[in-house]
Amino acid sequence: MEYCPLDSSIHTVMRVVEGRESYGDLDASPEEILKRAEQRFNIKLTDPVQFVYLRRRRWIEADMYPYFTLLGQSLGSIVLGAEALAAFVPDLYIDTMGYAFTFPVFKLVGGCNVACYVHYPTITGDMLSRVSRHVIAHNNRPYVARSPFLTAGKLLYYRLFAWLYGWVGRCADIVMVNSSWTEEHINEIWQCSLKTHRVYPPCDVEELKQMPLLSEGSNIIKIVSVGQFRPEKDHPLQLRAMYELRQLVPEDVWDKIRLIFVGSCRNKEDQQRVGDMQDLCMHLSLENNVQFKVNVSYDELKKELQEGTVGLHAMWNEHFGIGIVECMAAGLVMVAHRSGGPLMDIIVESEGSQNGFLAADETEYAQAIATILKLSPHTRKAIQDAARASVDRFSVKEFEKGFVRAVDPFIQRRTSHTETR
Repeated sequence: MEYCPLDSSIHTVMRVVEGRESYGDLDASPEEILKRAEQRFNIKLTDPVQFVYLRRRRWIEADMYPYFTLLGQSLGSIVLGAEALAAFVPDLYIDTMGYAFTFPVFKLVGGCNVACYVHYPTITGDMLSRVSRHVIAHNNRPYVARSPFLTAGKLLYYRLFAWLYGWVGRCADIVMVNSSWTEEHINEIWQCSLKTHRVYPPCDVEELKQMPLLSEGSNIIKIVSVGQFRPEKDHPLQLRAMYELRQLVPEDVWDKIRLIFVGSCRNKEDQQRVGDMQDLCMHLSLENNVQFKVNVSYDELKKELQEGTVGLHAMWNEHFGIGIVECMAAGLVMVAHRSGGPLMDIIVESEGSQNGFLAADETEYAQAIATILKLSPHTRKAIQDAARASVDRFSVKEFEKGFVRAVDPFIQRRTSHTETR
């Protein structure tokens, strides 16, 4: 866990520090962790931070639970939370990793005030709907989707888990969510609308907005996709969209197009996904038009964004989409999935205020990209300007104001209580 001093008497548990090793960053020094955060995310902390290393991270690894993974990881997080509580009892516990099953541990056992910042609900009504409709997805295997008996069993399991998830969620005193989509689903399952605050995540828009656009006049047309190499990001859909795009643009234009994947790999499974996508590129004859930039520095990410023309994002029901906002701030014309945060909070397609494009399948993605490439410089500049103007509400300053507004009453209450003791 990471602890951040707010004043001399209050410490806040901020988050579990994800590391490069499968059991956590036990071999990484605090200086190394902070340096990596600065390199990858452009985050530099000025105040001292105390790190407490946890050794039971194995309990929350997905490969520990080949079946009933949601329940297994959630129960495993209780073990990890108990280890953290034994090492340090905070006044205010803030979970930003999605371990809602730790809330009762800190609230009922530790006597802490509990707050959370929810990026993505562990389970949603959409997930239940997909299972009931026998939709094959990364979290609904084909043999389950094709079996009425297994589908009925999975639905029962999901409903029981959703009930448990709602109970532990209601143990939180403060609930912050990162988007309208997340807020809608959390309120549906946790039923806590009166203590829920929508706080858009901090996006580094100021520096990106100041970058000059370099894509005009270039011999290469870069389509940039930013996102971790996880299955839900649906990188194969982007490759299929490229295959469709080839049929829509002249050959001389196609020869200039490059799809640049920029993302990080968390483990060997993610690395294997990159290898599988490279194989798919060969199968679709896209190997000359696709490049992979894995675990690059923030400076290299900025370079790719600055040289890009189109931004691409394909995750269904993306909870928010920081990568989308960063692309828009950098001046890329964005094409994102018509669902979740991109639809509800970020992308506007209305004439006169359009700041990007939405699509739902490879055909729509290809058509949107082809449309962008045919835009006049004036029209494209108008969309870029609208996109850059629209991302100010997602800035670091706005996040700080929203975060402090949500947690300040509890910090003030704890400070007053400490001073009177």
